[in-house]
Amino acid sequence: MTANVGSTDKIVRLVLALVALGVALLTGLGSVLGIVLLVVAAVLAVTAFTGFCPLYRVFGLSTCPVRR
Repeated sequence: MTANVGSTDKIVRLVLALVALGVALLTGLGSVLGIVLLVVAAVLAVTAFTGFCPLYRVFGLSTCPVRR
């Protein structure tokens, strides 16, 4: 599992995860929207912490700097 998420991408994912978590808490964790936002926040946080995004691999994308 090669890292394909760069530093800036990780920060953006963490910020979006926090926003999604906040909106989920405001809408209610038992609502459909709240549950969907919790799942989105979890996926964003996991991909940010691991540095690997499966969708990037499928589409051949990478935001990591190129090693020389």
